[in-house]
Amino acid sequence: MAVKKFDLIVIGAGSGLNVAAAAAARGMKTAIVEEGPMGGTCLNRGCIPSKIVLHSADVAETIRDSSAFGIRSALRSVDFARIVKRASSLVDKDAREIEEGVRVTKNVTLYKTRATFVGKRTIQAGNDMIAGNKVVIAAGTRPAMPGIEGLDEVLYITSDEALRLKKKPKSMIILGGGFVAMEMAHFFGSLGTKVTILQRSVLLRGEDKEIAEAFTRVFSRKHKIILGYSPDKVAQKHGKIIIGAKSTGGKRIKITADLLLIATGRVPNTDVLDVKRAGVETDGRGFVKTNEYLETTAKNVWALGDIAGKYQLKHSANLEARYVLNALFGRREKVNYWPMPHAIFTSPQIAAVGYTEEELKERKTNYAIGRCSYRSTGMGLALREKDGFVKILADRKTRRILGCHIIGPDASTLIHEATVAMKAGMTADELANVVHAHPALSEVVQRAAARVEW
Repeated sequence: MAVKKFDLIVIGAGSGLNVAAAAAARGMKTAIVEEGPMGGTCLNRGCIPSKIVLHSADVAETIRDSSAFGIRSALRSVDFARIVKRASSLVDKDAREIEEGVRVTKNVTLYKTRATFVGKRTIQAGNDMIAGNKVVIAAGTRPAMPGIEGLDEVLYITSDEALRLKKKPKSMIILGGGFVAMEMAHFFGSLGTKVTILQRSVLLRGEDKEIAEAFTRVFSRKHKIILGYSPDKVAQKHGKIIIGAKSTGGKRIKITADLLLIATGRVPNTDVLDVKRAGVETDGRGFVKTNEYLETTAKNVWALGDIAGKYQLKHSANLEARYVLNALFGRREKVNYWPMPHAIFTSPQIAAVGYTEEELKERKTNYAIGRCSYRSTGMGLALREKDGFVKILADRKTRRILGCHIIGPDASTLIHEATVAMKAGMTADELANVVHAHPALSEVVQRAAARVEW
């Protein structure tokens, strides 16, 4: 079989497309290998469709809570199929348009098939064998499957299928305590599904502990949350899912629902690619090992995005794509991730940037804390917000902001005020002294900065 040669091969059409398109525009003969729809996980199964359906959940919640603002309303019905179709139609259209654009792009050859390494920078792509002078691995992750007795014998879904369901389940068990599990609980629960969350440890354990605990308290008012139990058996009888779980103390429980959603994390697609045949090493979790330049252990092979295991965030992958593109053309730089924000689109929303308090304690950093509740601001009072707050962490010596954590309305937007301040190297005092429009909600960030207790 003749080997087709390229200047660059990019595996994965998520953020990898950013590299491929720019490299091709600069004259590199480029191959893109992607077996799924264009746009990667974010467009097709993650951020975009989930946020479209989550907005419907937010609207439903607003209607239910309207009486608190003197407006009598009622949620008469939920057209679940229409909600899901709106999301899938929009992302499918975008994916098709991206593919159409890729196919007519100069210097680009698209292989709509699975990629498997057969040697150094050499890939089997369907019936074709291709080789690249340089290779970028951006093939992402897939849902992780827990080892539960009977799981292979029952019907279940992951977040991949959850956003394509055509009928709203009456009840659902969600396994997992991460952001995907919480966003899915908000979506289904707000639209009328009876949700039970089963998690062996705590919810959102990667967040600042104070934020995670506050979220758990608020979320427990809306959904049934069972913590400290590990599921070990699952069966399906008369159309119902029955899960058996055991606590650390040996106590057993059984939970029954119409549908099981598994959201217990994600695993990298390195095994599918067989990256070891390319001389690319992986870590203990299966993610591609990369250095500070996103270089792998194989010469002229880079990895970016979820498969590299740094941050599993779309905006992080886009940042990495810029560095990899520069490296392809001789500008080799260490990736500067600081500060990397993230947001969880639940109710309440959560957003964070920088270090958690627990991380600062582990680093033995001398830090100070500033807090402000939403209800301490004019807009917070208007929103009748009782639980939301902002927590700012700052270095006692330099007074620079080291972290910001928010729980409450529009947290995903408010976090960027702290992110910009941190990128600019501002102190908490400087942020507090910036004039804010009154009574905008952003005052809650300003006041948290002003309340840092030195």
